[in-house]
Parts: sequence; C-alpha cells; structure tokens
Amino acid sequence: VPVHLDDVAASIQDAVTEAERISGVRISEVTVNCNGSHVSGVDSKGVIAISAANREISEDDKGRVEEAASIIQLPANRAIIQVFAKNYRLDGQDNIKDPVGMSGVRLEVDTHIVTASIPNLRNLEATLDKAKVIPIHRTVSALAAAEAVLSRQQKEVGTVVLDIGSGTTNMVVIEDGEVQHVAVIPMGGAHITNDLAIGLRTDLDIAERVKIEHAGVASRARSRAVSILVDKNRYDFPADDVNIIVEARVEELFEFVDKELKKIHKSRKLPGGVVLTGGGAKLPGIAEFAKESLQLSARVGELKPVGGLADVVQDISFITAIGLMELHMLFAQNPDSNGQKQTDSVFSSVKRFLKKF
Repeated sequence: VPVHLDDVAASIQDAVTEAERISGVRISEVTVNCNGSHVSGVDSKGVIAISAANREISEDDKGRVEEAASIIQLPANRAIIQVFAKNYRLDGQDNIKDPVGMSGVRLEVDTHIVTASIPNLRNLEATLDKAKVIPIHRTVSALAAAEAVLSRQQKEVGTVVLDIGSGTTNMVVIEDGEVQHVAVIPMGGAHITNDLAIGLRTDLDIAERVKIEHAGVASRARSRAVSILVDKNRYDFPADDVNIIVEARVEELFEFVDKELKKIHKSRKLPGGVVLTGGGAKLPGIAEFAKESLQLSARVGELKPVGGLADVVQDISFITAIGLMELHMLFAQNPDSNGQKQTDSVFSSVKRFLKKF
C-alpha cells in the first residue's frame, strides 16, 4: 500500500509509459495488486431457495447464492475485494463444482472472502488516480503468482503458493481448482536485512549486500568469513553469524505459514506441496528449508511459458507482475463471465468487487 503517493504515482506513470513504448498499446485500465498485512481472508456460507417452476439452477441463482455469502459482518473500516466460491451443495448433495443446469430446492455455497482496509484501499485509489490509470480488477500477489506458476494438476491436488516479497509474504492455498485460503504474513526480505544490520552491527546497505551475495539457509558452509567491498572499504563478517541470523528469521516465517495451514486443517496435507516465488525465493537453500520446516515437498516456482517476454522478466522476482498481466488478459477475454470459462485459472469462480472506496 503506497505511503508517498506522489512518488509512487510517478513510478507507475514511468512504468506505464515504458510499457506503452515497448508494446505499442495504449494503457488506461489495469489489474492492481492489493498487498499488505491489512489484507485477510475469511470463510462464509450462502443459502438461497430456488424459485423457478422447474427448480433448475440458473446463472442468476448461482450469482444470488454467492451474493448471499458475501453479506457478512465487517468492521466499518474494511471492505470486500474478492469472493471465491469453493464448492456448492444442492439439497444436501455436497462437493458440486458448478450447479447450473441441475435441479433442486435449496442451493448453498462455501466461499472464501478476501477483505482489506478501506483507508489503505483509498490511498491506492488516490495513487492510481494521480497516475491516470483505472483499476478494473483487484487481487493479491499470491493469487497472481499462482496463475503464473501452477499447473492445472497442482491446483487440483492442493498446493500452497508463498510469494515472499520485501515487507510481506503472501500465501494462497488452492485445492480442487479453487482458492481455499488467503493470508498475508507481515514478514519478508526486508526483515532479514534488518536482522543482519542489527546482528552484525552494520549499516542497512551493507546488510543488504551481505544478504544478496552471501546469505543462505541450511545448505551454506559455515567455516569461512564473508567479505564485501563497498566504496573501496572491505567488510568482513563470520559466515556462521550470517547464517544463524538468516535461518532464525526464515524459520519464524515458516512457523507463521504452518499456523495458517493449521487453521484450515491442511498442515502437512497438501500433495502439491509448497511453491516459492518472489525475491525472497532466491535465498539459497530456502526450498529445502521449507521442505523440512513444513514437512511438504517444496520447490522454487518456474514461470509457465509466456510468449513475447524479454529475458529480464523471466526472473522469479517478476512472477507476480506477469501473473497480474495474465489475469488482466483473462478477464479481458471474458468480461462478463467472471472467468468461469477459464477452468485452468485460479479465478474459475470468483465475484469481483470493483466499486470505488
């Protein structure tokens, strides 16, 4: 969520101008990432009676039951940004993926609702207004990352995606092709840098260099010193100290992830394992560390083939941005279908809230 609105707006304008120059396409509408520890998810249920004479479920009925599920008590400073339908029940028959065309009397739906802080959303709106772009869809980074890296099989069997950014780690659990849980953990790569600055008693810029060039977890050797050169000055630190500091923070991060998995009874129970994305996923040894900490298979995410991308954006740091682009194109192809025709998408059944805050 932007704090210095003018600076962020100027950066957005520069990025849009460069994208327009390279692509030759005029850009006015965007799919925007809502990030921060204020974002959270909650489960909800909706129930309606089918009033049609033949009791056949229509698209309108499907929309009505999802709308009913979105009527929940929220604090005055929070708003719904997305509603994901997980599964439907019709007259007691459970685990229905799409009830349209079926006949019954009572239709129910289980949903996962993503909410965010209204003041933060207003700041985001103000920034985008200054940048002269219109947000037509909103999502969170882990969902975009999932769209860019997960196969259909991974979405079906159950997988958790962790997008490790600078200040936060976004996580999403996807199973049976649907979003089951969304959470934002207020911990990321910047916290590792801060820990190194404190633990090594050095400046932040030096700590950042140490993290990028020498830090790792589990797999790094601890029998040597690490050395960096900054402005012709050499700084030496014990490798053992560096790794202990980094491992402590990464271990804490995965403890928070496991707590979220326990909330939905999925701790150690996801066949698709853990997929790591974002800049924090570059930390050497982090996949193996995640495997040991979470007792699940773990791997660093690989971008699914996308034509027309420059080599520079093949880096995992850009996976979320590429996922946002793919989702934007997906919605553009099916503007009235809420993505329901795109069965490979994590948005196969999602209601989007596009009002101004």
